[in-house]
Amino acid sequence: MYLTISLAQQTFQLHSSGAAYWVEQDTILLADVHLGKSAHFRKNGMAIPASADDMEYDKLNEVIELFNPSRLWFLGDLFHSYINAEWHFFEQWVRSQTIELALIMGNHDVIGKEIFEKIGVKTYEQLHMGDVILTHHPQEISGKFNIAGHVHPSIKMKGVGRQRVKLPCFFNNEFGLILAAFGDFTGTYTLKPKKGNRIFAIVEQEVMELH
Repeated sequence: MYLTISLAQQTFQLHSSGAAYWVEQDTILLADVHLGKSAHFRKNGMAIPASADDMEYDKLNEVIELFNPSRLWFLGDLFHSYINAEWHFFEQWVRSQTIELALIMGNHDVIGKEIFEKIGVKTYEQLHMGDVILTHHPQEISGKFNIAGHVHPSIKMKGVGRQRVKLPCFFNNEFGLILAAFGDFTGTYTLKPKKGNRIFAIVEQEVMELH
C-alpha cells in the first residue's frame, strides 16, 4: 500500500492514494485534492454521482488512520471552487480532526485565507522545513529540496504488443519531489523522465519504483 524511500536525507512513505508520510516530521503531505470539483461538475450538467464527494473524505480518513500523524499539510488546490454545498461538509470534517491542518495556497484555492483560518486550517504561501521547502508549484530553489504538487504527474508505460497504460506517479527530479494528485477527478499530465529521475508509479493499490 505504501513504499518507503529516502530523499534529501529524509524518509518518506509514498501511499497509493497519492499521500506521502514524512517520517521525521510525523506529517502527511498531499496535493491537489480538489474538493468540491464533483459538485462543480454536477452544477454544470455533468453526471457525477453524489457519492463521489464521500470518496475523498474516505481516502483522507484512511491515510490519517494508517499513519496516525501529528499534522496534515495540503500542498495546494485543496478546494476547487468558491464556497458551495461541499464546503459545509469540508468544514464539518475539519472540526472533527484532532491533528494540525495547514494549506499551502494553490492556484485553485480561491476561497480567502481568512475563511480557512477561521475553521482551523492554517495557511501559507510556502513552508520552509530546514533544507526542504514545500510549495504548490514545483520550483528550482538553490540549496533546497522542493516538495510540490500542481502537475498531477503520470507516466506512460508500454505493455505487450501495442498496449499502453498511463499511471499516476510520484516524480523525483533534480530539484525535488512532485506528489501524485490525491483527488479522483483531477486528470493527469504525462511527464517524460530524464536520466537520474526516479519514478514511483501507483499501480492499483501499490506504489512501485520503475527502473
